[in-house]
Order: sequence, then structure tokens, then C-alpha cells
Amino acid sequence: MPTLRFSAQRLGTTAALALLLTPTALLAQETSAEQDASNTQNTSTQDNGTAPEQAQSEPVPLVPGTPTWDSFHGQLNAQKYSPLDQINADNVGDLEKVWEVHTGDVSDGSGDLPPTVWSATPVFANDTLYIGTPFYRILALDPATGEQKWSFDTESSLEALTQPALKSRGVAYWEADDPVEGESCQKIVYLGTMDAQLFAVDADTGEKCTSFADNGVLDVNQWNDTHDKWPLSLLQPPTVVGDHLILGWAGKDWAFEQAPPGTVFSINARTGEREWSFNALSEEMREKSGTANVWTHMSADEENGLVYLPISSPSPNYWGGNRTEDVPLATSTTALDVDTGEVVWSRQWVHHDVWDYDINAAPTLMDITVDGEEIPALVQATKMGFLFVVNRLTGEDVWPIEERPVPQGDGSVEGEEYADTQPFPTKPAPLLDQAEKPEVWGLADAVSFGQCSALWDDLAYEGMYTPPTTQGEGALTYPDSAGGVQWGGVAFDPQSQTAIVNTSHIVQYVKLYDREAYEKADSGSGNESGFAPQTGAPYGMRLEVALNWLGMPCWKPPFGEIVALDMKTGDVKWRRPIGASQQYGFFMPESWGSPTIGGPAVTAGNVIFIGASMDAKLRAYSLETGEELWEDQAEAPGVSNPAVYEYEGREYVAFIAGGNSILKDQVGDQVVVYALPEDE
Repeated sequence: MPTLRFSAQRLGTTAALALLLTPTALLAQETSAEQDASNTQNTSTQDNGTAPEQAQSEPVPLVPGTPTWDSFHGQLNAQKYSPLDQINADNVGDLEKVWEVHTGDVSDGSGDLPPTVWSATPVFANDTLYIGTPFYRILALDPATGEQKWSFDTESSLEALTQPALKSRGVAYWEADDPVEGESCQKIVYLGTMDAQLFAVDADTGEKCTSFADNGVLDVNQWNDTHDKWPLSLLQPPTVVGDHLILGWAGKDWAFEQAPPGTVFSINARTGEREWSFNALSEEMREKSGTANVWTHMSADEENGLVYLPISSPSPNYWGGNRTEDVPLATSTTALDVDTGEVVWSRQWVHHDVWDYDINAAPTLMDITVDGEEIPALVQATKMGFLFVVNRLTGEDVWPIEERPVPQGDGSVEGEEYADTQPFPTKPAPLLDQAEKPEVWGLADAVSFGQCSALWDDLAYEGMYTPPTTQGEGALTYPDSAGGVQWGGVAFDPQSQTAIVNTSHIVQYVKLYDREAYEKADSGSGNESGFAPQTGAPYGMRLEVALNWLGMPCWKPPFGEIVALDMKTGDVKWRRPIGASQQYGFFMPESWGSPTIGGPAVTAGNVIFIGASMDAKLRAYSLETGEELWEDQAEAPGVSNPAVYEYEGREYVAFIAGGNSILKDQVGDQVVVYALPEDE
């Protein structure tokens, strides 16, 4: 898929010249707020009419971050990197718990409230640790003791309006470059709710910022003006870039053919005023499809004025007969000018996505040296287990990305026109092998008296991108819809130019049912599995994890790994199983690994910190070798990115252990923080 380029605004001179010398640079003229329905490349609209700034003379490289952890991925570049080295590979084994807090905001779903899914990154800023809970409260905690400074309750309705659970990934933080002494809300904490309300709270006092939107609350659902099937749920905190809050939203998976189309908003951080809007779908496609939204965090290159959107698939997810024409911004990484919302470049990673392969993680920005050349790069992790590496200023390949033929299905699904090819990176190699049908696990097959091998025989599979089918038990999908890589994304150590990523190896199978057959077959759904109607489409669907009757995976372990890659060469440095799977209360051997949700953090002390695993353990690994150096047991899986920060000369590592029913039915409300003993 060639790079779509649209604007040379804010790029360095060399990069801008490269754009102008390519035929696709003609698309740079296509930047009006309203465009013909046939042109889906740039559908942003500016609400404030501000002109973009002049291009800079040279692109500014990224530099290692400061000892703060003031956003969802630690830094806007999404490196999840700390330059702190007080805790290092030699002494991390001495880590001890220094404090923990239980928020009380937890539900297992057995009572009146839905279950909770808590994936918030602790945010360290303003000498405070800020926490957003799945009951939509903000806690401001002393970073050394956990003592509460203040709390704020949005008093939001605790209803699972768009998700199977109450869900939050926490808060965002902003502070003014030019604070006015004596004025409130010069530092603000933001928290969104499932019913599409964005709250702005003074970071020092916990009082609402009355100058923001409507007395401190922005109703984002006021812009939900097409196929208003659900509220634009604000489960992911905004991405804060300068004075902009870049805001996506989440909705219901697999529910409707026509759904709210995927709009991203730029909001003024001080006032709550909308600055610009971006639409990934054309006007024509917005009417007959929907989604292609951004439900996860974004990353940004502030010096070059770019924000990077990981865009999801259009609706419905597993049948695309309503959207057979090109939808070039769907399932893509798209770079926007942060001041205008104009598209600068875009790369589509799945054409005509009928596998729910949303781009689900913020791309990680990095400066790397390849064949002696310094490259301002971006690595996009994907559900497919691919890592696509491109120049973050132009979208051009760092290592070749090839269009290869893919399966075309068995002809059982009417109205479909599958893509002939899909993009495949040549480097790094795929994190898991999708070319062959995963091998049946002999142990699971034996104890189920051949159930697994019989299932395998009845599942269509011609390699990854085998389309859904109405036949037999359906089509095997590997990786699964939750993803080979989940929203935790890739961490990066800029000193050694090493990338770290955790990956799940999960097999599912999907089957489509015509309307009559679906009504007879539907027996309910769970979190990321079961039956779903795709109302309005000619087919409903069923998605199941490939388990035997004992609940054992039918495919051979490992079920999850952590991988380190040398980004100078694109080669794997090491890989190892991560965590332990759990069934009926028993931990399986760690050599089998665990599916994972949540990402790693890496430090200048050559240490990787991560929770993420089914066994609810928190771990530290050697960046150099992958050796496990430390672990501790949490009360639930730590399905969030950890935070690393320094306060009063001491380095801390903070985890949230909240759980996610995709891994197992274990929930928690634990914030737990570690440090070295003070005499070290």
C-alpha cells in the first residue's frame, strides 16, 4: 500500500521536499474542511480557522525523557521509558512494597453493578500520583506514602452502556506553560466517563474547573450526530499535546452494521472549546457504515507538530459487503497536523478489514540508526503480531513493507469483495507465525479424546487473513481479535535502541450466520467472545476461543511471550514466555507462558517492568538478557502499563492491579508501589 501523503506543513525542509517530488503529494491540495464523498483521504474540519505554522528548518530528534510519567504511555512518544537508574538490573531483586491503596471502586458483577475492568496507568505529575477509577473517580495520592490528598467523584451513572463492564484507563494531565499566579486550574486533571462526559479538575485542589466547557464538564456526545446508537464513551484519557486535548472514543463491538462514525476531536485544554474535528470515513461511507474510530491512546511528536492516530476497523466487523470500496484511513496509522487536524500522511495496515484487526496501540516514536543512517522512526504494533516501522515524518518504509496475496475465502459469504493483497513487513519478523495453522496441543487433545484435532479439521484456514465463512465450525483466526499485541504497545530504550513488546498467542474461530440461522443459534456473548448480531447486516456472527471441554487451549504453548528487538537491525535479541496461565486455581508451568493485556515499561537501569499476565504477578526482567529478576503477587492481573517516577530522590515503580475478564474473572482495586529499601 503506497503512503498517502497530504501536507508538508510543519515538516523539516528535506522531508517537505521529498513529499513534493512524489505524485501523491498532489493530495496535499485536498485539505478543505468538506470534501466530496469519493475522497476519504482527509476529512478533517477546523472549527477555529487558525493557520498552520511555518515548516521548521530541520526535524527535531526525540531525546530521552525526564523523570516524570505524566501521560498514559509515560511520554507523548509512547516509549514508556524512564531515564532513572537508581533501580537497576543488579539491585531490582531487592524491591519491596512501600505502600498500597485499595480504592473500593471494584465489582465482580455478582451484585447490582456490572463487573469492573481497570486498566489505568498511574500518572505522576505535580508531585502527585493521579489515579482514575472504573467508578469514574479521581484520586490524588502522595507519591511516597499513598496518603490521599483529595478525591473527586464525577457521580457518573455506573452502567455498562457500551462495554460489557465498567471500564477506565485513567486520567490525563495538563499544565500551563505560563501559569498565572493565584488563578485556579493552571494544572488540570481530566477524566472521561462511559456516558461521554469529560471532567476537568484542578490538579491542586480537586475542584472542578468552572472555566472549562459547562462548569467543568464537556458533553462530547453533543457531536454524536450520525447513527447515534450509543454514547461516545470516553474510556481512554485524552492525549495532551501542548494546549490540545486530542480525544477519541469507544463504542460497542460487533453490534450494528451502521454505527457512529469514527470522529477525533481537538479540544482546547483550558476552555473545552472544540478546535477541529477529524473523520476517518467519507460522508458517503459515514451513512452506510461507521466506527473506524480511535479508542486507544495516541502519540505525538511535539517538535514536528504531529499527532499519530491508531485507527480501528469500520462497521460491521466481520462482514464488509456494505463497504467494498476503498476506505483508506480505516485500520491505519494516520499522522495529523496537531494544530489543524489536516492529514500529513497515512498508512493502511489492513485492507478491507473483516477480522476486527483494529490498530489498537499508540505507535511508539523513536530515533534509530539503520545502516548508518539516523532515522526519525515510528513502530506500529498490531493485533496481527506485525511491527510496521516507518519514517514518522513521511510514512515511508524503513525496512520494505510488501503487498502479498492473501486468501479469498470459500465463496459462502454474499456481497463480499476481499482485498487481493495485504501489507507484510519484511523486518522485524512477525512476532508469531501466522503462515501455517497453529499446531494442536497434544496434551489438550489427548485429555479431550481428540476434541481439539476434530475441531481443527472442521475449521477453514489458509493462513492469516482467511475470511470468515458460514461453513462448518467457521474459520480459524490467528492471531485473535484481542490481538497478538494489545493496547499496551511497544516500549523503547533509546540508549541501546531496543524495543520491548509483549505478545499473546491465542486461537479463535469465527462463523457467520444468515439472519434466520442466527436467531436460532444465538446463545449470548461474553467479553470478546460469543454471539453478536451485527444488526442491519445480512449476517450475525459467533467468535469463540478454541478450547476443549476442560477449558484447555487446543493450540500448543507458549500462550504469551515478551520479546526484545534490536531496532538498528530489526532482529530479535531475545524472547521468552511471560507469566503463567491459570485454570481451576492452579498455575501452569511458566514455560507455557500466559496471554497478556497491558504493556511494559523500561528504564535506564536496564530493567523492564510489566504486569499483564493471567497469574496476577508483577515482574521485572533484564533488558539485556530477558532473565526474570524480580516478581511479586498482586490481587488481580495488572492489566495496565506501570509507571516509573522519582520523588524526593527515591525511585518508585507503581502498578494498578484491576483485572480484565478477557484473561480471567479476577478483579481488583489495588494500587501498589515499590522501591528499594531506604538504606540502599
